[in-house]
Order: sequence, then structure tokens, then C-alpha cells
Amino acid sequence: MGGKRKKTWRRRVFEILEVADAGDRASQIFDISLLVLILANLVVITLETVEGLTTQYRTYFEVCETVSITIFTIEYLLRIWSCTAAPDFQHPVLGRLKFLFTPLALIDLMALAPFYLPLLIPIDIRFIRFVRLLRVLRLFKLSRYFQSFQVLGNILKSKRDELLVTLMGVFGLLWLASTMMYFIEHDAQPEAFANIPATMWWGVATLTTVGYGDIYPVTTAGRVLGSVISILGIGLFALPTGILASGFTEELDRRKQLPSPEPSTCPHCGKPL
Repeated sequence: MGGKRKKTWRRRVFEILEVADAGDRASQIFDISLLVLILANLVVITLETVEGLTTQYRTYFEVCETVSITIFTIEYLLRIWSCTAAPDFQHPVLGRLKFLFTPLALIDLMALAPFYLPLLIPIDIRFIRFVRLLRVLRLFKLSRYFQSFQVLGNILKSKRDELLVTLMGVFGLLWLASTMMYFIEHDAQPEAFANIPATMWWGVATLTTVGYGDIYPVTTAGRVLGSVISILGIGLFALPTGILASGFTEELDRRKQLPSPEPSTCPHCGKPL
């Protein structure tokens, strides 16, 4: 009897933590509350970079961080405890281990890391700054509540092969252009084109057609190469755009073909069916 009641509680917690179904008031309240908390965290992270506000409202920022971490930690632990209610994670040990390595669970863990790592491990202050940067990953916790994140994830997954080929082409052209430019311009500008890795900054700015102007070729051969690379960059960086646009079209068409879910509430009285 006790085990059955425990399973029922676990199932109910799992349902509340997941994206709310129509008519599940508790799950809807939880989703909205967590959504507001995540957005508040993003606002605090932004305002903390303003020196005057940090000095004046440090206590409020610290309280907000502590409250947020407490809630996020409880949420994370409850998700681990209740995940066995899902068919994919039914095994009490292996199921939870499998759940821990799902993308959203990893995002939850990395969002908590900036708070707990400095407490558990004595680390250098410079590394603490990097760890605190991980707080921006709380933005991706929103992916549970916005369909657009899920659509983008499906597109990246379905088009990963095409995007990988394009990415390899981009890096290949970047390395080739930077190497050629280094050997052409190094003697004329030894400080600007000191080595191939330093020249890659010029390569990125040129391939993306940004052209910051802080580094540029002065020799005739260098200018010719820079012109050719700029033209190639326009076409090469248009490829991922076309691939993603095609993926959006395919994903939207696929979603239109899915059967509409049966309404869980009466269209006349609004009561659950």
C-alpha cells in the first residue's frame, strides 16, 4: 500500500514538473512561477554588471541568488526523484543515470554549478568569474516552456549532417585563408600578422564580411587574396542560412500534418473532460 502511494506521489510530482497540460492547475502555476523566476534571474545577471546598482542593491541581488538557487536545487532533485515515472527512465538506478545526461538535465546542473563549485572546491578567482558566467545557461531553462526552443532543437538535430559539412568547409577555408595571408603579409606587417592563429582573427572578420578594420593587408597580393576571401565568405556563410530555412519549412510542415490533440476541457462549460 505504501509503495503504491509512493508511486502515485512520484507520478504526480513528475506531472507537475513537466510542461503543464490543459486543466492541470498545479502544473500551470509551477510552470509560470518558474518562468518568472528564470526571467528575474536574467534581469539580475544583467543589472549586476552596472557598478552603481551592484553597490547599492548588493544585498537584494544576493538574496535573489540564494532564493533562486534553493528553488532550482529543489526542482533539480525532484526531477531526479520523479523521472522514473516516465517510461524512458523507469529503472531506479540506470533510469536516473540516463536522465542525468539528458540535455535539459545537464543545463539544470550547469546552471547550479556557479553557486556550489566555489563552496566545494577552492578555486582561483579568475576561474570563479568563468564559473559565474555559467549562470547565463539559466536562459536555456526556458526551453522547457517555449515551443520555439524545441522547434530549433529539432531542426538542428535533423540538419546536423549538412551543418557539420558546412562547418568543416568554413573552418577549412578559414585556415587556408589565414595561412596564405600570414605568408603574404608577415614580412610587411610582422606585428599585425605575427602568426597563423593571430591572422585567423583577420580571417574571421573577412569571411563574415564584418571587416573591423583593425587588421588589413597592405601588399597587392594580400589585397587580392582578401578580396577573393570576402567574396567566398558571402557564399559560404549563406549556406547555413539556407539549411536552417529549409529545416524550418520541413519542421513546420511536419507539425501541420500531426493530428490535433483531443481537447481536455469542454468547449462549452470549460470543465475537464
